[in-house]
Amino acid sequence: MSLPKASHVRQQFLDFFASKGHHIVPSAPLVLKDDPTLLFVNSGMAPFKDYFLGNKPAPYKRVADTQKCLRVSGKHNDLEEVGYDTYHQTLFEMLGNWSFGDYFKTEAIAWAWELLTEVYKLPKDRLYVTYFQGDEGDKLAADTETQNLWRQYTTEDRILPGNKKDNFWEMGDTGPCGPCTEIHIDLRSDEEVAQKPGRELVNADHPQVVEIWNNVFMEFQRLADKSLIKLPAQHVDTGMGFERLMMAVSGVKSNYDTDVFQPLIQFIAKEAGIEYHGTAPATVNDQPATENEKTDIAIRVIADHIRAISFTIADGQLPSNVKAGYVIRRILRRAVRYAFSSLNQKQPFLYKLVPVLADQMASIFPELKAQQQFVQRVIEEEEISFLKTLEKGSQRIHSLILNMFKEHVSRVTLHPKDSEGKAMSFTPKEIKELKEAIIDQYDSDLAKNLHVAATSSAPVNFQQAMSDYHFAIGTFKNHSADYKIDGKTAFELSDTFGFPLDLTALIARENGLTVDEAGFQKELEAQKNRSRNAQESEQSDWVVVNSDNGELSVFVGYDVEEAPARLLRYRKVTQKGKTEYHVVLDQTPFYAESGGQVGDTGYLEGGLSRVRVIDTKKENDLIVHTVLELPLPEDLEGEFTARIDQSRRALIRKNHTATHLLQAALRRVLGEHVQQKGSLVNDKLLRFDFSHFTKVTDEQLREIEQIVNERIRQQIPLDERRNVPIAEAKTLGAMALFGEKYGDFVRVITFDKDYSVELCGGIHVRATGEIGFFKITSESAVGAGVRRIEAVTADVAEAYVDQQLDLLRQVRELLGNPQHLLPSLQKVGEENAALRKQLEQAENQQLSQLRDQLAAQAKPVGGVQLIAAQVPARSADALKKLAYDLRQVVPNLVAVLGADIDGKPQLAVILDDEIAKAGKLNAKTLIGTLAKEIQGGGGGQPFFATAGGKNVAGLPAAIGKAEELVGQALA
Repeated sequence: MSLPKASHVRQQFLDFFASKGHHIVPSAPLVLKDDPTLLFVNSGMAPFKDYFLGNKPAPYKRVADTQKCLRVSGKHNDLEEVGYDTYHQTLFEMLGNWSFGDYFKTEAIAWAWELLTEVYKLPKDRLYVTYFQGDEGDKLAADTETQNLWRQYTTEDRILPGNKKDNFWEMGDTGPCGPCTEIHIDLRSDEEVAQKPGRELVNADHPQVVEIWNNVFMEFQRLADKSLIKLPAQHVDTGMGFERLMMAVSGVKSNYDTDVFQPLIQFIAKEAGIEYHGTAPATVNDQPATENEKTDIAIRVIADHIRAISFTIADGQLPSNVKAGYVIRRILRRAVRYAFSSLNQKQPFLYKLVPVLADQMASIFPELKAQQQFVQRVIEEEEISFLKTLEKGSQRIHSLILNMFKEHVSRVTLHPKDSEGKAMSFTPKEIKELKEAIIDQYDSDLAKNLHVAATSSAPVNFQQAMSDYHFAIGTFKNHSADYKIDGKTAFELSDTFGFPLDLTALIARENGLTVDEAGFQKELEAQKNRSRNAQESEQSDWVVVNSDNGELSVFVGYDVEEAPARLLRYRKVTQKGKTEYHVVLDQTPFYAESGGQVGDTGYLEGGLSRVRVIDTKKENDLIVHTVLELPLPEDLEGEFTARIDQSRRALIRKNHTATHLLQAALRRVLGEHVQQKGSLVNDKLLRFDFSHFTKVTDEQLREIEQIVNERIRQQIPLDERRNVPIAEAKTLGAMALFGEKYGDFVRVITFDKDYSVELCGGIHVRATGEIGFFKITSESAVGAGVRRIEAVTADVAEAYVDQQLDLLRQVRELLGNPQHLLPSLQKVGEENAALRKQLEQAENQQLSQLRDQLAAQAKPVGGVQLIAAQVPARSADALKKLAYDLRQVVPNLVAVLGADIDGKPQLAVILDDEIAKAGKLNAKTLIGTLAKEIQGGGGGQPFFATAGGKNVAGLPAAIGKAEELVGQALA
């Protein structure tokens, strides 16, 4: 069957609403940098929130788009269902048509029905619609208007009431919201429909009776106290999941069987050398029913996750260990785990999918194709890193699960039978051997599943008793509630090995176990409290002081550094026990932190009040000034002078313009592949992150500096153009920053049209000569494919150079002011190396003599040769070398050595290999007990372990205790 093309179906939607007077807008980036309430865009309406709230006027009354959305955290989280069902995704497209104070319910419902039934030809007798039935808690009546409108298009039995959970849409705990009407489609077979009507399965999580469109009638705003107030105007916010629409118009049973996912799925299957079986998932107790289904789930998960990973990186969010970056790293690692364990891909694999996805999406989301090489490199480096982590963590989990199984088998009563099913009579010794064999076989199977090395081999042939092996496994899984990975261990896996909790839970689930997630959260909370990183914050609703007259937060700071202003609204914010206030003005010269440039500071002055502004940020499109106290009550409604810190602004503008000059120089020296990946511009320095795959050499850095300083000396005047149509800006060659949302009109900053032309909203110098001087202070790696340059300008740059010259002068003085500095330093280095070599030779000779003395003192204890002594070692390495040297000359050795190294106690334990393999003595266990005497701890391997501590006086006690512990272990 030939599937409908995703590109065609998408275009039909956009064309339909264009014909209804809608302006088609591009998708916003997945990360909205100025919205502190969202890690990612999780709905089509998120980029338009300010229009709904009335914070700014919408440029068009009617808009349509397809918006990239990500649901992997917080209230809207679909991660666990991905791959196991047919219709949940992490990244999805939300087709939407929007009315900002224009049309409302009548048109939205009519057009939705027309598009689905006349354009997409979906069968009317398979569609069901819902309306809001009202809610007593919110004092909202049933939406009978919507109910009556639907009666014009479908029959009464297909119009269903819905509760607040299903039919009242809210973006978060606060914000715009309203009743909604959903459209569901029944994709079951005729036979299934005859047995049970679809109306009974709406909103019942049936995989073939799914919601495809939601029309939200945005009428209210939810306040922090949970009350509702009417929005200034009524709006329509609709969302149709593109992937589910494709399933409906394709007549298939799964989103994954459509043209959206099939190119990726077929590529994954081919690369992995396996067959994809498709159709609906088959699971038993949330587990894959067959080996085929296990690989099918893995393929679906990878096909889904690569979309989320690739587009988020293309939109400017790199994997990291904090916030949005951590979420992306977590998704990426989840995909790697599926490829590793289910598809046996032990080398980087995911990055190969990026070109397939980029080609598939090039016409609608060109940003991925434009950065294909960069995105591939980032993903490949993350894969390489995590595959190493995965091996270490898998070994740890293997050990945990195996120990649980050992404990279980020790308590199980076995009933051995022969090949004919007759009971076999085993002696206690034979039962013991059988249990050991069962454990070893499980060890081998578990290791194979986790792709780690098994630690044992079966001591007896127990093939006739395999039924007991399966019995032991079955009872183990049946008692999984008794065998769970405790919260502390799960947290250790996350904190030490980089295993996210959901990954540990996934591996546990595959082996019939559970994870103590409550215990994990307790450990996580304890860590947050210890590190004091958890910032408790509480903020009130906005208090309106003056009418805004339709104007909020007009920025005038490009032209003036002080301006008259009225305070429109404020709110109180309590954070870490401290109180501050957020203030919104009708107009302001204060630049809000954006595009890497920090926010302005300064003062609000009016009447008897003078209030310091300590920061300025954007919240969506509001400019929010942070103050520690409000103006006096009698001054609140009056006029203020908003005045920025001009000297600070002057330094910031120099650093900001320098970043533009730097980026242009980087592209000239390193190549056109250089793209900005982040920046920081403040009054002290500039920091610029950019895409590049190798270290920038000293020669290249010198050339980059020379180019920038040359442009500074050329005194290039600023060419600033505001409200330039975006298409015209692109023809001018303006550099756009991936991951930023640009409107139809932009600001273009040019310093020589043949050198630097960029889209930018920041503050700049009037001419490059104002910068004075530019100096790079460091170059380093930030992550896969991303480098960072830090630099200073003007007075700070001069001070930096002076500091380096002072340091050079001090070095000269220390060397006696030689005529030629480098040869003198080289001579000092050579002399130092020679002296170090002589010292090492003397130490080795001393250690050799000490080795012989200690070897002669070896004492027989329980069949081994014991040496326990405190020795004059100068370093931990010397102590280790002495221990290994002793093992070469003393057979059956057990040595416990201690040393006072610069006032700190150090212990080392070493065993002969055969003694360690026998298992009665373990160096790691022994060092753990002895280390208590020196108030320390340590670790190592079964044959060699070390420990450090705080109490040097405890060394004699530790050495004296060694013979007792060794004797007890060998008795």
